[in-house]
Amino acid sequence: MNQYETDALVSGFDRAGYQIVDFKDMADVTIINTCTVTGQSDHKSRNIIQQAIHNNPRAAVVVTGCMAEQYQQELEQIPGIAMVINNRDKSGIVEKVETILGRNGMNTIPSGVFSYQPVQKSLHTRAAIKIQDGCDNFCTFCIIPQVRGRAISRPVDEILENMRQSIDLGFKELIITGVNIGRYEYEGTRFTSLLEKILEIPGDFRVRISSLEPDGFGPAFLQLFQHPKLTQHLHLCLQSGSDQVLLKMRRMYSISNYLELIERIKSDYSDFNLTTDIIVGFPGETDQNFEETLRIVKQIGFSHVHTFKYSIRQGTYAERMPNQVDEKTKNQRSEELRMISEQNKMNYYQQFIGKTERILIEKPVGNDWHFGYGQHYIPIQVNSQIILKNQWLDVKLNRLTGNQRIVLVGEPIVTNHFNRNRLSYTYEH
Repeated sequence: MNQYETDALVSGFDRAGYQIVDFKDMADVTIINTCTVTGQSDHKSRNIIQQAIHNNPRAAVVVTGCMAEQYQQELEQIPGIAMVINNRDKSGIVEKVETILGRNGMNTIPSGVFSYQPVQKSLHTRAAIKIQDGCDNFCTFCIIPQVRGRAISRPVDEILENMRQSIDLGFKELIITGVNIGRYEYEGTRFTSLLEKILEIPGDFRVRISSLEPDGFGPAFLQLFQHPKLTQHLHLCLQSGSDQVLLKMRRMYSISNYLELIERIKSDYSDFNLTTDIIVGFPGETDQNFEETLRIVKQIGFSHVHTFKYSIRQGTYAERMPNQVDEKTKNQRSEELRMISEQNKMNYYQQFIGKTERILIEKPVGNDWHFGYGQHYIPIQVNSQIILKNQWLDVKLNRLTGNQRIVLVGEPIVTNHFNRNRLSYTYEH
């Protein structure tokens, strides 16, 4: 969701006539959209802020986002920061920046969590569509309800119009995002019904669902993955493989509930890509609790596990819990989980060798090589002399490559039709 909001801000400044430059280049204004979900994200945000002030001392440095919401007064005391803007006012950041520059009232955009203009100039080849913000779950480790507020859903018509605008602007992959999108509800329309409406929009595009809580979904939701526009991938947040830990976290499901959902998905879609989040070192997590997590991760075979080392978030219930786990243990558990995750990734990717994926080309990666994601959200490199950014390509997958990042390598499925004057390419779907 932060990527979406950043892209929307980039588009807003572009429409207002600003030139968007790289972070390391000289600028009049530097905008830093922060995150505060973990201690590590706080640390990264602070480092970026200091880099911005040091590298561009004459620029107006503006800090916004969740960390700005949580530590506004502290950030306002840092020399070099011109303005700190909360999440609700973030969408109107262009007008606030122009106030700093003495250009009052030239570009007025209303504030509000859904007031962002459609993404036009993106830092990515895909466009995220924000359908919801805030959360009512109040997990004991999570600070999001404090910095994003209570759950609120965007009107259906606004979402569908945002989708159509993004398609008209040339985006071919649309990502549905929010804080807790599975709890979407607006005037009787719930998430599954909204998704049905989205998939009915005409156009050459596909839809991907971002991070999702694993509760409240029935057969109607799972059936939607038969639609060719919906990618067969879900990032279902697990957080722990131990019921004891899940209870302490105040999660809304049990391990048996989670496994039942996974089984329904795998029985219907054999190649379905499942990824997840895991928190290691939650207060009171024992070696046995962690072993339960490892067992579940192996059993399900997630192709990627986003591992978080638990960090205390000020004002959360978990901050006051006894038996805080030491950093050394967190590091050991994180590394052990990472190794299993990498093996899972290898096992999942290998089953695609010899198969065909339809990929959306995102960027060149050197000497006629291009990178993109398949319909199962697997990373793929393909060799082609044709410039194909933001284009579809059917690819036969041949092998795996990479050390730090494993990707599949494929070759284009192309039929050449010759005549006397030209060579044309037909991509067979």
